[in-house]
Amino acid sequence: MQYAAAEQAAWYMPAAAAPMVAESAVARVERLASESAVVVFSVSSCCMCHAVKRLFCGMGVHPAVHELDLDPRGRELERALARLLGGYGHASPVVPVVFIGGKLVGAMDRVMAAHINGSLVPLLKEAGALWL
Repeated sequence: MQYAAAEQAAWYMPAAAAPMVAESAVARVERLASESAVVVFSVSSCCMCHAVKRLFCGMGVHPAVHELDLDPRGRELERALARLLGGYGHASPVVPVVFIGGKLVGAMDRVMAAHINGSLVPLLKEAGALWL
C-alpha cells in the first residue's frame, strides 16, 4: 500500500524554482559588452559597421560582434543602445556601437576620433585586446 501511494505522488512535482524572468534589453547589452575586451553591436548590411570591424581587425584586434539583424531580439537591443547613446527617439542609425573593456566608447564617430587622436590604442591595451 505504501509503495502504491508513493508511486501515485511521484508523478506530480511542484515547481520549486522561481519562473524565469526575461532579461531586459539594457541588461543584455551590458552583459554582452562585458563578456569580451572589445564588443561591436552591428548590422550585417551596414557599411559603417563593416568599416569599424575592419579597423579593429587591421589593428590585430578581433572584437566580439553581435549582428542585431540576425538576433531575434535585435530591435530591442537597438533601442537599448540608442538609450545608452543618449539618442532616444533619434532618427539616425544607432550602429555600430563599440564597447572596450566593458565601457561604452560610442558610435563610429567616437571610435574614429579616438583612433585619430591616439587614445584608441591605449584603451585597447588597457582592456587586454592589444599587446603591442
